[in-house]
Amino acid sequence: MQNEQDYYEILNITPDASVNKIKEAYRKLALEYHPDRHHTNQDANEKMKKINEAYATLSDPIKRREYDIPRGYRRKVPKFEKGNKVKVSLSSASPYGDRTGVVDKEPVSDAFRFWYMVRFGSKGLPEVSRFAEEELEKADG
Repeated sequence: MQNEQDYYEILNITPDASVNKIKEAYRKLALEYHPDRHHTNQDANEKMKKINEAYATLSDPIKRREYDIPRGYRRKVPKFEKGNKVKVSLSSASPYGDRTGVVDKEPVSDAFRFWYMVRFGSKGLPEVSRFAEEELEKADG
């Protein structure tokens, strides 16, 4: 693991890069090093394998956090604060998927992520549910 190249270095981005920056860097490098463009160049094929591995790790929020924490990249700072408007990701297994709510309390941290209590308005009665940071995104407006 010590001779493993840094995934951020492979993609030519910084550790605080957004998901969109990661995707943009990947697409640029994939276009440059794609095996269809370099049929006989073994170095380009090896570089493309590294680019794919870096992208697979950094584009997945959980894998990225597991990669970042031991290397000291990830600051333990919550993504949202009390009162922020958030939307539950459609990819979440929650029945609240694609609903918008408000962070009800300050987030609680465990070893890998922050947990948020989110309040939803439903027929005049508030509903509160717990979500991991990866399940939430910033709501528009």
